[in-house]
Amino acid sequence: MSSEAEQFGSALIEPARKKCVRMAVVGLGHWGKNVLRSFATADGCDVRAICDDKPELLARYASLYPSARSTGSFQSVIDDPHTDAVAIVTPAPLHHEMVTRALSAGKHVFVEKPASLTVAHAQEMVELADRMHRKLMVGHLLEYHPAVAAMKEQIDGGHLGDVHYMYSQRLNLGIVRQSENAFWSLAPHDISVILYLFGSEPDEVSASGASFLQNGIEDVVFANLHFPDGRIAQIHVSWLDPHKARKMVVVGSKKMMVFDDMHPSEKIRIFDKGANVADDANSPLHSITVRHGDIHLPHIDGRPPLDIETAHFVDCILNDRRPRSDGHDGLHVVRVLEQVEQYLHRPKVTQVRMPAKMFVTPQPRAAVLQDMETLPQL
Repeated sequence: MSSEAEQFGSALIEPARKKCVRMAVVGLGHWGKNVLRSFATADGCDVRAICDDKPELLARYASLYPSARSTGSFQSVIDDPHTDAVAIVTPAPLHHEMVTRALSAGKHVFVEKPASLTVAHAQEMVELADRMHRKLMVGHLLEYHPAVAAMKEQIDGGHLGDVHYMYSQRLNLGIVRQSENAFWSLAPHDISVILYLFGSEPDEVSASGASFLQNGIEDVVFANLHFPDGRIAQIHVSWLDPHKARKMVVVGSKKMMVFDDMHPSEKIRIFDKGANVADDANSPLHSITVRHGDIHLPHIDGRPPLDIETAHFVDCILNDRRPRSDGHDGLHVVRVLEQVEQYLHRPKVTQVRMPAKMFVTPQPRAAVLQDMETLPQL
């Protein structure tokens, strides 16, 4: 070997090895299989291990990803010194324990939403990640949707004017859960987007819901979020609805915007509509005019949000960036979930009931005709 080669070692013989995150994916169920596929195809990521406690699932994906070590032991995953990061795609009740064990073992952690089932546990996870100097990212998928990115650009750029309010609908017939209500199951998506778009947390929540299929587990929930600057947001979720809806509407002082995730191509529509209030110094009354204009359909990137999300996690590890949906973001979402849960199950101190005389039972048509026959003739 020449003296120059001796000075620089094998770098002159072999190309420099590309930086890579060595990943393990834990949980290969309904959504876990998608997370596995996305990390396996992400640039700068090498899936070294897959883990699930169901042997049939493990065998199926071991054959699809033969280069990854397969195991049913979560402990063996976090004990492996050749694993840099762990994706935890397991039921929510397991998140806190598994995340804290992985962080304590020195692993970066990606965990599916919700981050945990209590604010106390979410706070503990955030503090542990900070102490261990590890990335903790929560799978708030819609924050990485190109349509949501377009919404954020429109709002932050002032194109809608002052945002007055927004609402979301996440409805379908099924999947009905037995361990959590519809709000915990469906609303984390909407909460995360609302907090992301508004850039703040609500200072007041209220909600109403009802259980029809299982006692104590709400099938439908309407939640109202009030923000310090006066903006409001409503979330409507249900797994007992004839329509499948994934929609968000933002109403501003200049324009209005609709995100319909069920539309195959026109995800975002911006309506040049509004109501203008004209102040007249000579009159105590205000003149209000309603304005109708054009509809703008911005181009939306068709890249899958999951692929953007997993690539972002890998990039944050390799380049020491803060994840957009980090542990603090997950904590904020869990705080809203917990507050709504507490409101739904609060003691019913007072209820406003309509007077009984307001409700009149209509008589059958035959009885009405009979009564008419007894009326005096004029």
